[in-house]
Amino acid sequence: MGRPSKLTDAQWEAIGKRLLAGESTSALAREYGVSKTAVSTRFSKRNETIKTVANQIVDTERALSKLNVSEQIAARSLADDLKAISEHLAGAARYGAMTAHRLAGIAATQVEKIDDVDPLTKSARELMSVSALMKLANGASEIGINLLRANKDAVDEANKGKKKAPTGLTHFYGEPDDTADTADA
Repeated sequence: MGRPSKLTDAQWEAIGKRLLAGESTSALAREYGVSKTAVSTRFSKRNETIKTVANQIVDTERALSKLNVSEQIAARSLADDLKAISEHLAGAARYGAMTAHRLAGIAATQVEKIDDVDPLTKSARELMSVSALMKLANGASEIGINLLRANKDAVDEANKGKKKAPTGLTHFYGEPDDTADTADA
C-alpha cells in the first residue's frame, strides 16, 4: 500500500474538474503542491474516458438532430427499450444468483444429513433432495452465466486493447447494409 495522499478527495476532485476545463497539469500540480506525475497518473485515463464519452454524446445528439421528429421519437423509444431490457436482464441475473445461492445453502443442510457409511441405502431421500436442489440452483444461475458468457469475449478484447468496447447499436443489430443504398442509385 502506498503512502497516503497529501490532498483530500475534494481537492483531487477539484483538480479533475479543472483539468477537464483545460487547465494545465503543471500549473495545478504547483498550486496544490504535488508532482505533475501524481496528477497525470491519477487523471490521464479517467479524463480521456470522460472526453470520449462526451464526444460520443455529442455525436449521438448530432445524428439524432438529423432525423425528423417521428424518427427521433422512434430512436429514443428504441434506446429506452434496449436500456430497459438490459436492466431487466441484469435484475433477473441478480435474482437468479440470489436464488441459486439460497438453494445451494439448503442443499448443504441436506448434505449434512447424509449417512457417509451407507448413503444409497440410508440416505436416498436426502441424496434426491440434494440433487434436485442443486439442479434448481444451477438453473437459477443460468441467466447470469449466459450474460457473462455473451459479453466475455467483447470485454476481454476491450481489456487487451485489441478492440474498443462496443458502443451504439451496431453490435446489437449488425453493421448497416450499404449495398442496398448503392443498388438503388
